[in-house]
Amino acid sequence: MSAAPRAPRDLRALVTDVDGTLTDGQRRLHPEALGALRRLTDREVPVILATGNVLPIALALHRSLGLNGPIVAENGGIVYRRTAKGERIERLADRRVALMAYRTLIAEGLPVRRLFTDRWRETEVGIESDVPLARVRKHLRGLDAYAEGSGFAIHLMERGAGKLVGVRRALELIGLRPSAAVAIGDGDNDARLLRAVGFGVSFPSASPRARRAADLVTRFDGAEGFLEAVRASGLSGSSA
Repeated sequence: MSAAPRAPRDLRALVTDVDGTLTDGQRRLHPEALGALRRLTDREVPVILATGNVLPIALALHRSLGLNGPIVAENGGIVYRRTAKGERIERLADRRVALMAYRTLIAEGLPVRRLFTDRWRETEVGIESDVPLARVRKHLRGLDAYAEGSGFAIHLMERGAGKLVGVRRALELIGLRPSAAVAIGDGDNDARLLRAVGFGVSFPSASPRARRAADLVTRFDGAEGFLEAVRASGLSGSSA
């Protein structure tokens, strides 16, 4: 067996997906993974949540854990940061484009259903993944919108948006480049991000695109895999 790739020595921040990364397949949070995030925060390592979910859900988790980094929500469409002057939100995508894409899918007879959480979305439209992603994309050809899958939903958004765009902005806000971050994710929507950061990590059960994009695929899934990823990054101060 070949040795696991070593992380760069100058990593300074952690970017982590939430659903399927900090949670199991039923979206139940892993206490061990949450404990690791708290320990990193105690070490003053910036922790950035980067999720396809809406900001209110990500913000509740962020505040409950006392995390210290920005939040990237709605698959990169929103970047949130708390500063000395208050809370700031940047919207990096135009929801009107996503709504037009959704209306196009409906007009062409696709049986798409919007997510319950869509009532809180500001920059994209989330739909259930009942309709194959390839079929959705076929009907969006020629539009300014595109569709990305997370494994839990399909995200309709303005072309050019995505998690990588949001994470780049979040890191910029704290004075870092993507090369200074480790990112952990499991979905197709994480693939570009995993390639762009200094050290990308995914799991055995992750999508093929995410696994191919990662520098390291952990031996385990779930909390064990997440803890393995944090140790491999060197941010925890332990390589054991």
